[in-house]
Amino acid sequence: MSAKIGAISMAVLLAVYVALVGWRAVQFVATGEPIAIVMGIALIVLPIIAAWAIWREVSFGIRSQRLVKTLEAEGATDLGIDTTPSGRADRASADAEFGRFRTEAEAEPDSWRAWMRLGMAYDAAGDRRRARRAVRKAIDLERAR
Repeated sequence: MSAKIGAISMAVLLAVYVALVGWRAVQFVATGEPIAIVMGIALIVLPIIAAWAIWREVSFGIRSQRLVKTLEAEGATDLGIDTTPSGRADRASADAEFGRFRTEAEAEPDSWRAWMRLGMAYDAAGDRRRARRAVRKAIDLERAR
């Protein structure tokens, strides 16, 4: 829950920052000076890119959480990976179990459930880049149903 609060807080702070930069951009453009206009246009474009990036990340989080909740309701979130006393996945255990999830995703390439579990296994093994890629594939497959 604290991760959600942190993410929401950061998004709100970034939105305030984007709004302030946008206002400054309008002020630059309003001066009529060529250099200020160029700077103002650049400052208008950057908040648009930032807003797009924020939306993309928030959307990813919402969709992936929805898929995890669906898997939880089906009782399919237990990956069989041992955890440390702090509750984190044990990397050695995650590495040992990882092949099973990769084989499952290869056997059922159109199953969002298999790809989501593969993403969860990548995450448990500490490979965030591949985890995000697998979860994105799961989201795309679920949306295409």
